[in-house]
Amino acid sequence: MWGHIGEEPHGKQALNADHCGRRQGLFDLGGWMAARRQIELGLLYSRSGDYALISQASRAGAVAAIAAVNADPDLDIRFVPVERDPAGNADAYGVLCDDILRNSGARHVIGCVTSWSRKEVIPVLEKRGGTLWYPLPYEGFEASDHVVYTHACPNQHLLPLLGWAMPEFGRRAYLTGSNYVWGWEMNRLARECVTTSGGEILGERHLPLGSREVGRIVEEIRHAKPDFILNNLVGTSTYEFVGAMHRLGSEAAEFAPDRCPILSCNLTEAEFPALGEAAEGLVAAGPYFRGASGWPGRGPFASSHEAAAFAAVRELARLLNRQPGAETRGLAALLADDPRGLVDPATHHTKLPVLIARVERGAFKIVKALPAVAGDPYLARVRPARAHPKLRVVS
Repeated sequence: MWGHIGEEPHGKQALNADHCGRRQGLFDLGGWMAARRQIELGLLYSRSGDYALISQASRAGAVAAIAAVNADPDLDIRFVPVERDPAGNADAYGVLCDDILRNSGARHVIGCVTSWSRKEVIPVLEKRGGTLWYPLPYEGFEASDHVVYTHACPNQHLLPLLGWAMPEFGRRAYLTGSNYVWGWEMNRLARECVTTSGGEILGERHLPLGSREVGRIVEEIRHAKPDFILNNLVGTSTYEFVGAMHRLGSEAAEFAPDRCPILSCNLTEAEFPALGEAAEGLVAAGPYFRGASGWPGRGPFASSHEAAAFAAVRELARLLNRQPGAETRGLAALLADDPRGLVDPATHHTKLPVLIARVERGAFKIVKALPAVAGDPYLARVRPARAHPKLRVVS
């Protein structure tokens, strides 16, 4: 598991994130570092935009880990960050990733938030021979030779979450999602899982990223009366939707969180400031929640976004330590020499704890903890049987 993490992620160095792109200051810890190998490391995070809270949380983990690496006397390397900010524009990720790989010595990049942005940079990575360390939950069905996935995929979040929720609340679900690959694929898998289990999908709606037009969704939910809602909206859309559902739950008891919960696989503490009291009762699945026991680092991390980014940087440092020139090697070659490390050389995914938690009094409380499980992006080991869709005549 994530056994190479041992540094405190918080502190003065980690908090002073505005110095991240400088060669002096935050990461220059003294003249003794001059003899260490300097390795440029790309950071590709949006500091603004629709999903800025998620991005900032993940970036904070990467920044903290760079500071920890540069302060570690057991390492013969120091990272020099090369940072670009796409400002939430999906079309800018590929361009800026190309800029990092073409105009610096960086061969490894930490970052991206949405699957849209990750898929934008993969062709660039293939062309330039770079590697992306992607520390966010995603929808699976991908195993790129140029990407390491250090957060959860569906067998580590969605399937356990639905497996817990259906016996607990019922099998009549309503699905929401942002209108791109994350929402499409997560809801496709949810439909398969729910119907295979004898359940029913009462409705499904997708919104463009950043849309606040949640009124129609809420009205459909009001009439459908599902047992639970699976929310795969992102950023602003989630905040608007959760707020609207909180108001509906206050008006009608059947929509209160204890009777019709909103489930998520991408919600963390990082978004609490935008959700406020509406976060109460939300249920999420993930590998880590603040204060959870069993996490291999000292922590405490502020969220799983921060923890996964921290782990990505630390594992890269471990792989490059005392191996001059290793930073220029391809990902497959780098992992082949270390089959017992954090990353599975076959899938480039990681083994992670599986936790399900509910927000109570402004903090996540663990309601179900499962043993750590290896990432299975194509569900080759635990694939739900395909169900034939129920057809009905429409006029």
